[in-house]
Amino acid sequence: MAEDETETERLLEKLDIGQKVRLLTGASNWRTYDEPAVGLRPLTMSDGPAGVRGDAWDERQTSLVLPSPTALAASWDEELVRELGGLLAAEARRKGVQVLLAPTLNLHRSPLGGRHFECFSEDPLLTARTGVAFVTGVQEGGVAATAKHFVANDAETDRLRVDVGVAERTLRELYLAPFEAAVDAGVWAVMSAYNKVNGITMSASPLLEWPLKGDRPLKGNGPPQDGWGFDGLVVSDWGAVRSLLGSARSGQDLAMPGPESPWAAGLLDAVAAGLIDEARIDDKVRRLLRLARRVGALGPVPPIHADPPTGQRALLRRAVAAGTVLLRNEGDVLPLDPARSRRVAVIGPHATAVRIQGGGSAEVFPSAVVTPLAGIEAALDEAVGGSDRPAEVTYTPGLPPYTRPRPLDPAWTRDPRDGEPGVLVRLLDAGGAELHAEHRLSGRIVEPARIAGAVTVEIRALVRPTESGSWTLGVGGWGLISLSVDGRTLLSDEFPLDSDDPTRVHVSPPYRCAEAELTEGVEVEVVARRRLDPGTGIATLLAAAPPPGDAVTALATAVAAARAADVAVVVVGTTEESESEGRDRESLALPDGQDALVRAVARANPRTVVLVNSGGPVALPWHRDVPALLLAWFPGQEAGHGLADVLFGRAEPGGRLPTTWALAQEDVPVLDTRPRDGRLPYDEGIHIGHRAWLRAGREPAYWFGHGLGYTTWAYEGMEAAPATVAGGSAGGVEVRVRLRNTGPRGGREVVQVYVARTDTAVDRPVRALAGYAAVEAGPGEEAVATVRLAARALAHWSTVRRRWETEPGEFTLLAGSSAGELPLRTTLTVPATGPLTTGPSMESALR
Repeated sequence: MAEDETETERLLEKLDIGQKVRLLTGASNWRTYDEPAVGLRPLTMSDGPAGVRGDAWDERQTSLVLPSPTALAASWDEELVRELGGLLAAEARRKGVQVLLAPTLNLHRSPLGGRHFECFSEDPLLTARTGVAFVTGVQEGGVAATAKHFVANDAETDRLRVDVGVAERTLRELYLAPFEAAVDAGVWAVMSAYNKVNGITMSASPLLEWPLKGDRPLKGNGPPQDGWGFDGLVVSDWGAVRSLLGSARSGQDLAMPGPESPWAAGLLDAVAAGLIDEARIDDKVRRLLRLARRVGALGPVPPIHADPPTGQRALLRRAVAAGTVLLRNEGDVLPLDPARSRRVAVIGPHATAVRIQGGGSAEVFPSAVVTPLAGIEAALDEAVGGSDRPAEVTYTPGLPPYTRPRPLDPAWTRDPRDGEPGVLVRLLDAGGAELHAEHRLSGRIVEPARIAGAVTVEIRALVRPTESGSWTLGVGGWGLISLSVDGRTLLSDEFPLDSDDPTRVHVSPPYRCAEAELTEGVEVEVVARRRLDPGTGIATLLAAAPPPGDAVTALATAVAAARAADVAVVVVGTTEESESEGRDRESLALPDGQDALVRAVARANPRTVVLVNSGGPVALPWHRDVPALLLAWFPGQEAGHGLADVLFGRAEPGGRLPTTWALAQEDVPVLDTRPRDGRLPYDEGIHIGHRAWLRAGREPAYWFGHGLGYTTWAYEGMEAAPATVAGGSAGGVEVRVRLRNTGPRGGREVVQVYVARTDTAVDRPVRALAGYAAVEAGPGEEAVATVRLAARALAHWSTVRRRWETEPGEFTLLAGSSAGELPLRTTLTVPATGPLTTGPSMESALR
């Protein structure tokens, strides 16, 4: 409001240049500085998109864990995403957080992208609409959302330095589009990315000034290079401000984390020397004060317009089902009838060690996790528990144990001091004396306590082996590291830092391993120590892996269980090593022999259901060999209950693919994520995702937008007409699609409308998503989906006039259930002058 802006200017005038500059670097890893002179309180920031960790990386401070952002986008349900944003806002307030570092609005350019799980989609429109719903839900709760990572941070390889070469039109139509939508929706913060775009690092990029902060043109009088008018704060990704003058002269506003940064070291002197205009400093501080006012850290606390969510776990459970995608259901195997599924074989390591979230900076700590096995057991017990024939659920992993160490688990470790499950963490001085000790629940200590004089961190645990043999013990970290078992040193060496990537240094450092012969049930004391040298990070991990198992026996046991069961449910997925922040994937193949496991179980039981637990696409060479195939993504803490709801028909699988899935890696038209000589060219231009598949004339395993329910639909007709907005002016196109539920039960269908044009002077996709809407109907009922296409859906970015333009001529609109299943079409003519005209509805051959 105008009075708030007037007050902000008054406060700004009270600050001297030293006070202003101090505010522009973080006070700590997660907080900004306060400034008592103007009543400014610190802002606390927190990751992440699937939960609110708070300002400490501590497994004792638990959080609600949502399905991953890709799973949210798979719901194609903006109201649900808005509700989940409100839940995150409530979690943020509970943890004293004012700024949530989410959503991630980068695109699924290549399926090898290691951080797919944190992004929504391959498509700019689906990403934009999902992101806007997320932002709205969070900010209605009085917490700032942060649109990140601005921009073209779509892969992890060399992400701190990679120079993304991308054309202006491609930027505007694809990679900038979701950020523009977030700004239009009123997002309060934007995070600049690590990477360069066209030779300039994003924390110093002119894109921060234009289009991001540039003034919006008056309606109907858009000048060249129209700006978005963003009035919020641009915060850097952590450590992304790596220079002084370039970043300070740009639209970058806040350097995080602190207290060290190039700005903290030299910005005040640069202003004094006339190298930086003080007006630029004022604009940055003004934006910081504006954000603080919006979140209640300056002046009166603003009213919160969203009630704290109730039934949080029920909402998370509903979200699991809403994002689960049913790819295949031959013979209507699903939903399972409990009366015909009394004996269920649950197979696969992910059935008990489900990945509920991706690894890296966005990780949070749940208070409890419902595994797929637990969810299936609970659902069957509820369905048939009182009958004369109770259900029998068996479990076998089907694969030998992972040979890669995992952080010590309280299930088989205890603190040697108090005997409680977990580990003892001690901080020692230079002489080895204890300065601090605490009980922790895991061997993964990302942030030990910060104690003055501490030189060494020690993790100590009594480990009770679950089987006899040669165990692999590992210590994660950098610098001088030692590892001992019952006083016998197994490892002592110095491991110099080999990376400056924050995730590798501070969150997931590599393990240094040694072997030890251990006996089942016989406790041993394992001690890891790491010297806390400057520049080696603070994370220290103590981990273990059991002896390698017998793969032949494990597979034979799984096959026998499948043969003896009425139905087999196989849960497969990616691992921390194959899919995580900080590195891109090398392969789309499922690791560790999981493909062979699926094939063997499918041969043993014709009623096999496969659940895929991954954040992004994986190769499915066996997909036609299994009757039922579900994508669970990273489904959050209520994974088991939500998936069981889908399996047994309590809920329909509501998901539709937010990204195209290939049959094999070599089929993917846009794959490369690895820079050459520091540069990653986006030579494919506007043709990514389903657009790239269509351009290449290739058929994927499953198209963007695909997803089955537990009923069937007939698309019967469509019509299009120019839409109007308030005041009667033109507002794009309104498409009405008539369809009928032809199946045995009620359901929901996501009706998708794509736009195509063949007679054109402009490089265009074969077709591209232009709009979508969901409908619900009972058996035999008709429904009409009203899909509103924005005027932008027909436009392209002109690099000559540097503005949005619509080419006159005939466009084709196609409607259906996916990018590859479009049974209806009509035409739309854009005249050189005058109103739009539409053609008749007709059947399409695109089936």
